[in-house]
Amino acid sequence: MKTSIKKGQNPINLVQEWLEDAQKKGIPDHNAIALATSNQNGHPNVRMVLLKEIDHKGFIFYTNYNSTKGREISHTSNVAFSLHWRTLKRQIRVKGSSEILEAVKSDEYFYSRPLQSRYGAWASKQSTILSSREKLINEVAKIALKLGKSPPRPEFWGGFRIIPSEIEFWNEGKFRIHDRFRYIWNKESAEWDSVRLYP
Repeated sequence: MKTSIKKGQNPINLVQEWLEDAQKKGIPDHNAIALATSNQNGHPNVRMVLLKEIDHKGFIFYTNYNSTKGREISHTSNVAFSLHWRTLKRQIRVKGSSEILEAVKSDEYFYSRPLQSRYGAWASKQSTILSSREKLINEVAKIALKLGKSPPRPEFWGGFRIIPSEIEFWNEGKFRIHDRFRYIWNKESAEWDSVRLYP
């Protein structure tokens, strides 16, 4: 596959292009990212989450703010994630800081979710110990009775935006002569600087 990496382009737009290409080619879970956070002792945690949107500022995903990832992000906003499409021979790595998404955008996404998923967001005390699956199912049923057909978004649930400071693209080449570019946000010039890296 011919690389589409070029110096001088906006790397956020390139992430969007690669993501759309993966979707068009039918890659399962094309928007699944391995998201890394760290706890108060600096120990890393990695899990898969779904990248739901890319805007001009960065990359958006949703979660319970009281979950392990949510609490770790509140402790240190520094995060990283990677995207890898093996069949497309492409990988993206992102480093940056995170911020809580605007409430109106979190509301908009929450109300677009299936009703049962909205009940689930209310019922799940994410990352805490659950005695049985039946308990969770019962909690969902109780929430459905209590909140009806239009449950509001819980205050403890919503989006994070990852604002990138560094984005790296990798495109496989023959005989391990890969293309690898790193883009670094330059605060002084308010532009992206790019360099080619040895693979």
